[in-house]
Amino acid sequence: MTAIWKKPISLDALRDKARHTAIEHLGIEYLEIGDDYLVGRVPVDHRTHQPFGLLHGGISVVLAETLGSVGALFSSPAGWHCVGLDINANHIRGVKSGWVTGTAKPVHIGRMTQVWQIEMVNDEGKLTCVSRITMAMLENAE
Repeated sequence: MTAIWKKPISLDALRDKARHTAIEHLGIEYLEIGDDYLVGRVPVDHRTHQPFGLLHGGISVVLAETLGSVGALFSSPAGWHCVGLDINANHIRGVKSGWVTGTAKPVHIGRMTQVWQIEMVNDEGKLTCVSRITMAMLENAE
């Protein structure tokens, strides 16, 4: 398979860009970059729990949007950037502790839009959430 990345991408670059952002604050970590996917994870702890001791559903969405947005940005041509248009999430299973790991893969990489699907699993590999994000592709202003 040919890599989809059109801009230089590395774990170190992603980690540097995450400094002093919500990504760092929530403890989200980038783990792997494949030819056509990204993997990251979020801890399930006091920062990410809802009041009943489970991972807050919004945190799953933050992980999904983080991975899908990064994927869209780095698979877009030089001179282009992206913004989110729509995101949805189906919460399948609650998580009380450990990590939730997400894998983002493109469903569609077009000239004006991209669609990414993010599947999240718990430490046992059981599906916890499925999310899909649609990104608008925008040419940088001169």
